[in-house]
Amino acid sequence: MADQNHSLWGHLPLLVRANSKESVEYILQALWRTRHTGLDAADRQILRDILQLPNDSDIDPLLVCLRVLIRRCVYENVSKEEMHKLFPAEVLPELQRLLTLLLQKFQKEWREDISKDQVNLPRLKTMTWSMANQETELTDPTAVINLKLQSNTQPNIGDSDVKFQLAKDTLETMLNSMYCIRDQLTDPSETSERDAVQNTNAA
Repeated sequence: MADQNHSLWGHLPLLVRANSKESVEYILQALWRTRHTGLDAADRQILRDILQLPNDSDIDPLLVCLRVLIRRCVYENVSKEEMHKLFPAEVLPELQRLLTLLLQKFQKEWREDISKDQVNLPRLKTMTWSMANQETELTDPTAVINLKLQSNTQPNIGDSDVKFQLAKDTLETMLNSMYCIRDQLTDPSETSERDAVQNTNAA
């Protein structure tokens, strides 16, 4: 894990290729703007031009590193005064100073964006399921999932229903994703304790 982190931070010096602080600021803002969709071809071309890099393979590791920084800045309990703690000692001091200033500048705005996203999303009210009717014995069994969603912004419009089918393979994929979400929502200390117990039992 330490080697992976070292490799990740090792791509930050590519930012030195940018001609100005404004160029680095543009990169961070572009990554935030496309946090749900990812960069399109036009965005990638602009960022490659800013950094004077010919290929996506040259820029992708840097973008991954910057997205990690942005997520930590927004989602972790990091104050402006503690922003410099996001960086390991191996990051060049001038890059630390520049990125710290920019992350401090945008932290409040980005956190407000996240709050707006959460407010506008509907909430899960209930979930029910049943087995689909089997027309033939050769048909693989499927489950029908029904979600009832409640709007946070327009409570007067009532609940909405979403219904879909799941076969065994897609159900397993969904469960794996839900486990990952559960781990993200779990307190880190609880996750560490659970992993320790699992490792002890495995031993």
